[in-house]
Amino acid sequence: MKGIIILQLSLNINSLLKNLFQRVDWEKFLQNIAGTVFQLVLLTIVLLLINWIGKKIIRHIFKTGLRNTKASISPKKLDTIYTIVLNIFKYVLLFFWIYAILSAIGIPVGTLIAGAGIFSLAIGLGAQGFVSDMVNGFFILLEQQISVGDTIKINNIEGRVTYVGIRTTQIQSVDGTLNYIPNRSITVVSNKSRNNMQALVEIPISSTAPFDEITKIIEDINRNLDLTELQITKAPAILGFSNQNDGTLTIQVATYTKPGAQFKAKNVLLEKYLTAIQNAQINLPK
Repeated sequence: MKGIIILQLSLNINSLLKNLFQRVDWEKFLQNIAGTVFQLVLLTIVLLLINWIGKKIIRHIFKTGLRNTKASISPKKLDTIYTIVLNIFKYVLLFFWIYAILSAIGIPVGTLIAGAGIFSLAIGLGAQGFVSDMVNGFFILLEQQISVGDTIKINNIEGRVTYVGIRTTQIQSVDGTLNYIPNRSITVVSNKSRNNMQALVEIPISSTAPFDEITKIIEDINRNLDLTELQITKAPAILGFSNQNDGTLTIQVATYTKPGAQFKAKNVLLEKYLTAIQNAQINLPK
């Protein structure tokens, strides 16, 4: 009995499929598919041609036109703007290509977008941080606030810049720690590699020390320094005396060096001053 029922169902299904197959206008169906494929291929070729021509025009404007003008725009800024414009142009073409494909295969893009309002809102809220990173990164690159190799301080993080991108900036600390900072978190940048840096040397002395003799020792050392080797741009000079928080009296000596050379100059000067003062049999506080 079961076999008869199964056989009957099988015959009914085969009959139904045969009727559906016969009702389909296969010639028209294949013509529609061929027409859609032809439209997509033609559209792709046209967009590829527009992409090629557009890139040529943009490259000509930035690489030839603007560079030959007397506009006060640095080459680095031009390269940054050129890359951004090229990316915007590429993504606009990609958007139109996807839109055209969906429309060609019968998907109502407008209705789909309108019906996905809640989903789009959720995506938008989640992407706010990403968009903020890109916008802030764009202006950091455009204004050349920092460059790879610069020594900078962002918030409480200080070190050498190893990477500057649209979304994140990477800073390597003195101890080797690599810090990844989202560009939206960068509000104040202290760049220590753009101007000459001050090296401040503080020599601890006692209140009964022979100030004139110590001053003469310091000035003699300053006169015999190799400024080129230490990358000093402004010769050391005595600023005067200062009291520390613990009551220690110090003599302050300031000099200016090229960016990044201030640490070595400070250590070398302090070593020379202390050695010469001790050799002169002048006691220094411990």
